[in-house]
Amino acid sequence: MSVNREELKRLIDQIPEQDAAEVLDFIGYLNMKREREAVLQLDDLYEDEDLIRQVQKSKADRQEGRVYNQQTGLEYLRLRTKELKREKDL
Repeated sequence: MSVNREELKRLIDQIPEQDAAEVLDFIGYLNMKREREAVLQLDDLYEDEDLIRQVQKSKADRQEGRVYNQQTGLEYLRLRTKELKREKDL
């Protein structure tokens, strides 16, 4: 939904002070609600066993020096792609 922010600002400028306080409270509520939803999404990530396993493996790879630069990674992907094409052609 598109909102005309200029119109919104104009309306805010015209409302009585007590209503402006309520609008401010409501904006605070919306921000808090958005933050709470973001935290809940993070909680879901903590329960994703596959994601946790991947992060742990990545951490172990870094500690063991199994991290490659961009060029090495591209070379690996090219080689692997060729291997997969050969297997498919068999």
